[in-house]
Amino acid sequence: MSDSHSSEDFSPEISAFPRAGFWRRIGAIIYDLLVVAAVIMFAAGAVLALVSGLIALDIITLAEHQDHASVVQGNPLFTLYIIAVILLFYAGFWRRGGQTLGMRAWRMRVQNADGSRISWKQGFIRALSALFGLGNLWVLFSRDKLALQDRLAQCEVVVLSAEANQYKNWKRK
Repeated sequence: MSDSHSSEDFSPEISAFPRAGFWRRIGAIIYDLLVVAAVIMFAAGAVLALVSGLIALDIITLAEHQDHASVVQGNPLFTLYIIAVILLFYAGFWRRGGQTLGMRAWRMRVQNADGSRISWKQGFIRALSALFGLGNLWVLFSRDKLALQDRLAQCEVVVLSAEANQYKNWKRK
């Protein structure tokens, strides 16, 4: 592509990229762990702010020597909330543009075999079946470089060229 073309003129063939290998996936996971930690801290802070408000309104009361965090600590609803936040984080990024921040840094994209975006259902299947990243071990023993979560969600993770990684207008199939 010549320098006279802008990124808006560039329209990559989105199904022509090679599939991502194990180590590239691990690099993205490590990067994403930092982002997910920040998302969890923000989500937990929002819950603690809500608890604080409920205490201020005398809707809930604290026992002596009890702090705000003890209201949510060990609470199964809080645990489910944090899991839902994590699932929405991954599925949302994958659904919208096919990339989390870590995947963008490592020039990867999750997509269907035809290059189209994955569905919300595929995103949730991927997130749940990734087994905290352990599903990527499957890539080490797979000739087609598909992880467990890729197989179950019927999608693939590809390595983008530097130029394609800058592309903002992926087809919205």
